[in-house]
Amino acid sequence: MKSIQIVKTVTIKGTKQEVFDMVKYLSNFPKWSPFLAQDPTQKYEVKGADGSVGAQYHWDGNKGKDLGYQEIVKIDELNFVGMKCDIQKPFVAKPTFDYYFTETGNGIEVKQDFKLESSLVDALFMWLFGAKAEMEKTNQQGLDLLKKAVESKN
Repeated sequence: MKSIQIVKTVTIKGTKQEVFDMVKYLSNFPKWSPFLAQDPTQKYEVKGADGSVGAQYHWDGNKGKDLGYQEIVKIDELNFVGMKCDIQKPFVAKPTFDYYFTETGNGIEVKQDFKLESSLVDALFMWLFGAKAEMEKTNQQGLDLLKKAVESKN
């Protein structure tokens, strides 16, 4: 288990542009961040040109125990947003989040593909402490909050 991949999907009632922009513009992330929902005192800042490759969302939470940033690395307008994370605390990790947007008869399907590579030692500790199950819960919470953020606007 040197790598973890978690794929989650949610279908959102709204226009493809609304759903896509909620993910693409990092200034919207506080509306659907599971981490901010878990720690409302978290400080955050968007750096760079929001909604474009190179834009970053920096966070500092849990009284200094959570620290890192995510950065947009690729955008295919209305279809895909790719992000990489650089987590410094509570552990060091560099996961990626890829978001795919598909129009369906029921709304806009958002597929989140999360990947994390780790060393064998890290993988063993993550397995021992049930980190994957916790990450799956957090990722699903984020998508549920994304759905709520978009649908509450309509």
